[in-house]
Amino acid sequence: MEFSAASRDGMIEQLKTKTFDILVLGGGITGAGIALDAASRGLTVALVEKGDFAQGTSSRSTKLIHGGLRYLKQLEFGIVKETGQERSILYHNAPHIVYPEKMLLPIIKGGSLGKYSTSLGLYVYDYLAGVPRPERRYMLDKAATIAAEPMLREEILLGGGMYIEYRSDDARLVIEVLKSAAEFGAVSLNYCKATSLIYNQDTKVAGATVADERSGKSFEIKAKKTINAAGPWVDELRQADNSLKGKRLHLTKGIHIVVPKHRLPVNQAVYFDVPTDGRMVFAIPREGIVYVGTTDTNYKEDSDQCFANADDVSYVLKAANYIFPTAALTEQDVISTWAGLRPLIHKDGKAPSDLSRKDEIFISSSGLISMAGGKLTGFRKMAERAVDTAFKQLASEDKKYEYSPCSTDQIVLAGGDLDGLSIADFENRLAEKYDRFPAAEVKSLARKYGSASEGILQKALLNNTDHALLLAEADYAIRHEMCLNIADFIVRRTGRLYFERPALAEQYPLLQAYFVQKLGTPEDLAQKDLRQFEQEYVGVMAFSESVPA
Repeated sequence: MEFSAASRDGMIEQLKTKTFDILVLGGGITGAGIALDAASRGLTVALVEKGDFAQGTSSRSTKLIHGGLRYLKQLEFGIVKETGQERSILYHNAPHIVYPEKMLLPIIKGGSLGKYSTSLGLYVYDYLAGVPRPERRYMLDKAATIAAEPMLREEILLGGGMYIEYRSDDARLVIEVLKSAAEFGAVSLNYCKATSLIYNQDTKVAGATVADERSGKSFEIKAKKTINAAGPWVDELRQADNSLKGKRLHLTKGIHIVVPKHRLPVNQAVYFDVPTDGRMVFAIPREGIVYVGTTDTNYKEDSDQCFANADDVSYVLKAANYIFPTAALTEQDVISTWAGLRPLIHKDGKAPSDLSRKDEIFISSSGLISMAGGKLTGFRKMAERAVDTAFKQLASEDKKYEYSPCSTDQIVLAGGDLDGLSIADFENRLAEKYDRFPAAEVKSLARKYGSASEGILQKALLNNTDHALLLAEADYAIRHEMCLNIADFIVRRTGRLYFERPALAEQYPLLQAYFVQKLGTPEDLAQKDLRQFEQEYVGVMAFSESVPA
């Protein structure tokens, strides 16, 4: 099945006419993982997402595939072990978007971890995660820690620990998983909202009525099993199913700020204490910028409109300025932000930062399977558990279904075949071969699309204009990544809204014209798309009136 905007009408016809084994509601990382797992086991799969793929939580994380060092403090050893092992699998299967980077953990006076506990914690972390010897932690004294990161506040510093975490791009990961699912026959559609569940004569869920947000038309999708993977909106679907009983979600908000690298020139990623409340915050360098976060606050507002506010930004700035005093960051240094919601399992009396990141499956009397909680890093195992649940039910109900185990740990994701090269060697090879374009842009392309980058570069060579590479990238997103408008492209296929926002004032009118022309978007829909993008474009900087939109 092609994963192309040009295939959209044909995909809708399939959704209307087939009865699927599995219908997945939600196109974030959990839903995408379920689609790939189920399709690779031979089940027929449909997936619908009310907005764009990864539009919610799955494009708004800290963008790390990490084992969760903080969970050791909560004694959640199982989460640490499982997600640590998942890091290795994802690194092998998606080396273009999951790769190791050094992380410095400063040990400070009055901090949440001392020298001994840090050393022990990092040792246990490496052990549980099965970290290979070259990547295992090593401890630093005060002088060595300062040498590694001169910007740290010296008078509170006791030493540090250096270990490896895995950087990623969350939204790109979702897209690569969905592209891989499409290769196994999954039919995934964005801008297709489930408006109600449908039931058979035995009052069991038999699919959903959905509305295509692009055409305004509604239709039914029939399925033998329906899996609710809607992230922060899981409880809304449970409510529609009249099964919101017992456990429920607890939404917390996390925000990140983005500043130019020259304003916070850290030598590597740093994971540091916030002295006011004992939380931990990341500062992560990335291609000319550094992003810092995250917060952890209760959230009860509109889940579809989640942006950083002034208090959020002030908290992160104060935390960064405490540990990096010479930076003296202000609101004026912030060039973008993002805010996301964590769909955690509620537990009475627990503060937001103390809630478990464990995932859990709820099965209603109607048969609706809901996957709640969890972490980006653990999405593959979450998907395995959800599909196991559905598959075993199918096998018990119909003899034609012979249970097949999960094999996604063996599936190299779309873009992940780098000819046996590391991502660094792969991007250097591309930069040398395509030296017509700036090396930094070629390398950035490689870390988004992996092995597909060469096709984009070859397309760009045919266009002798200043924007050749940008438009070739947009063309690829339309033809291969179900990209329907500039928000899809700028925010989720490329991350430009967060990491390259200052350049967008010039780029987005050009891109808007290109998308409308390539897709033949009707004028009213084109204007709606533009308004929605501009709402996000302004929203990421709306925390302060003193900062230019």
